[in-house]
Order: sequence, then structure tokens, then C-alpha cells
Amino acid sequence: MSPEEVSDAEVDAFYTKVKEDAEAYGYHLNPDVGFAKELLKNILVNEKRYGYGACPCRLASGKKEDDLDLICPCDYRDPDLNEYGACYCGLYVTKEILEGKKKLTSIPERRPGPEERVRMKSTSFNALLTPSLPVWRCKVCGYLCAREEPPESCPICKVGKERFERFM
Repeated sequence: MSPEEVSDAEVDAFYTKVKEDAEAYGYHLNPDVGFAKELLKNILVNEKRYGYGACPCRLASGKKEDDLDLICPCDYRDPDLNEYGACYCGLYVTKEILEGKKKLTSIPERRPGPEERVRMKSTSFNALLTPSLPVWRCKVCGYLCAREEPPESCPICKVGKERFERFM
């Protein structure tokens, strides 16, 4: 399937939806609308090709269970935003990038290799009881999230990251 099989109307509607969802939850899309739409067009191509919207910047296997970490927004978006100001493909950016206070840089691949992913899938039940990431709590509304850093803003009440405390 080629990208030409996705109409401009489909891309425009998808862009509007993704942008609204991102902003509602404290995220920002790349301010280069043409670039963002091209990425979204290719996510739609992958949706048609595989049945799920895998990130177009990584090679999807075609097996959803093997690619769950690549379905946009991917599992690596938030760590990349925290460390580099943008996700690997550049679709999502931080407020600093959006406002031009910080420049986009190249972002290294964070996804583990195939062997490591297999090992991670076979994690024992006891290991699941100990969170591998810190849990952050919004002191205003109680929203909880497990990630390296608190979100830029709370997706529920919209307060800034300084209003989060480490919960676990």
C-alpha cells in the first residue's frame, strides 16, 4: 500500500483529532504542520497495512503483539520528550520546542533490540509487583502516572509539573 492511498481529507481529519487529543492531555504536536501531517499520513498507511497505527519511523513487524510499544503514541514518547524535547519521530514536542525556546535535535533510538524485548515479555509476576518506574501524583486532583518524570501538565486539571509529587 502506498501513501497515495490515504486521502488528504483523511489526513486532515486525523490531524485535527490527534492535535485536539494531544492538547487535552498536555502534549503538543510539532509546529511544522506539513511535517506532522506527513507523519500522521504514514501512521494511517500503517493502520491500513497492519491494522494498527505503528510509528512510521520504525520498522513494524506486522504482528500487533510484537509492536504494541510502537503504536502511536509509542511507549518511548514520554522519556524522549523529557530527555530531548521531542519524541523519536518528532510528532510530539515539548512546550519549549513549540515556543521556539529550544531547538530540535536528533534523538537516538530507545527501543530495545528483539532479544531484550523477548526477555522483557517473560518478566516474572513478582517483578510486576515492584514498579520499574516512579509513580507521580498530582497534588491538586490526585491523577497518578508511572513514568520517569511527571508530565509537563496534568491531563486532568492542567496544573504544571511542579504540582506533582513522587507517590511510589
